[in-house]
Amino acid sequence: MNIHEHQAKEILKEYGAPVSKGVVIKSIDEIKEKISRLESKSFVVKAQIHAGGRGKAGGVVLVKNITELETEAKNMMGKVLITHQTGPEGKEVKRLYIEEASEILKEFYLSCLIDRESSKIAFISSTAGGMDIEKVASEQPSKINTVKINFKKSIDDNEIEKIILPFNFNDEQKKEAYKLINALYKILIEKDASLIEINPLIITKNKQLLCLDAKMNFDDNAIFRRSEIAKLRDLNEENPSEIEASKYDLAYIKLNGSIGCMVNGAGLAMATMDIIKLHGKEPANFLDVGGGASKEKVSAAFKLILSDKNVKGILINIFGGIMRCDVLAQGVVDAAKEINLSVPLVVRLAGTNFEKGKEILDKSNLKILSASDLNDAARKIVSVIE
Repeated sequence: MNIHEHQAKEILKEYGAPVSKGVVIKSIDEIKEKISRLESKSFVVKAQIHAGGRGKAGGVVLVKNITELETEAKNMMGKVLITHQTGPEGKEVKRLYIEEASEILKEFYLSCLIDRESSKIAFISSTAGGMDIEKVASEQPSKINTVKINFKKSIDDNEIEKIILPFNFNDEQKKEAYKLINALYKILIEKDASLIEINPLIITKNKQLLCLDAKMNFDDNAIFRRSEIAKLRDLNEENPSEIEASKYDLAYIKLNGSIGCMVNGAGLAMATMDIIKLHGKEPANFLDVGGGASKEKVSAAFKLILSDKNVKGILINIFGGIMRCDVLAQGVVDAAKEINLSVPLVVRLAGTNFEKGKEILDKSNLKILSASDLNDAARKIVSVIE
């Protein structure tokens, strides 16, 4: 789960990290009252959307006075920002974060995340702050400093020294950096965050350390025990289909292809998407119905796929282990009849109650193509939509 910059900065403040003062507004009418809480005469107006690249898209603007502030806020509120992370449809700005402007001396990059490959917590630090870190890693890998830490209650001082090594801080800045890195480590563990990114982390002209921007992602699977994080969820920033999927505990991600996929198991879902691409088409979604899905859950998943107007055909690939093939088949039949299925449907079933599932599909009077294996299924669905 993602949260907004202003929410991430509130969490950083809670843990004692250095953050500039700011206020969030959801209506232009709030500006005069809320801006009175700030002391600066110049401000930065920031669009709050769940996507990077806001500055290049006109979503971050420096203003010198309240008149400029009101003008820029009016221009930005309701604007659709298109960045490299939003896709061509962009995201509408529905809230702004106004913070006191900072005089920047130097910019750095700092993040911590769960490194799944090593099962450790990785800290990444770089002197290339304010830049696209993926591009820096690709073109200038020597500027990327990575320190991997075994999971434990707290981070050691010698590990912090390795993390901040590229920054060449003075003694006072090191003290602040120690507090910041300890804060990031605690947030990652205590809030079940999967990524915390400070880009840029700056040194101001008065030599103070400051988190100028902040991004946080949280583990969806742990949200049930983090009610304080769940409250920060902004449904306006999420795809409506993905919101609907979450109601049924479905793992669903909308993509841009034409073949809808319903699969049980994340690994099998990835393989199904890969083989669709191998046969020359693109998947319209990732959808894992899970190992023990009910008929109702399967029916909801099927309707979700069909709600995407880009879907020209559907491939269902089920290996019945915990999931029974007859349960899935009945859910598909019920949903298809209710919606009046109008696109080709290819089904590959294997495993528990395979014969019963096939019998349900055969007796449904629906136009369903059976497949003997995954390769056969992909070939058939691609051929019937061309």
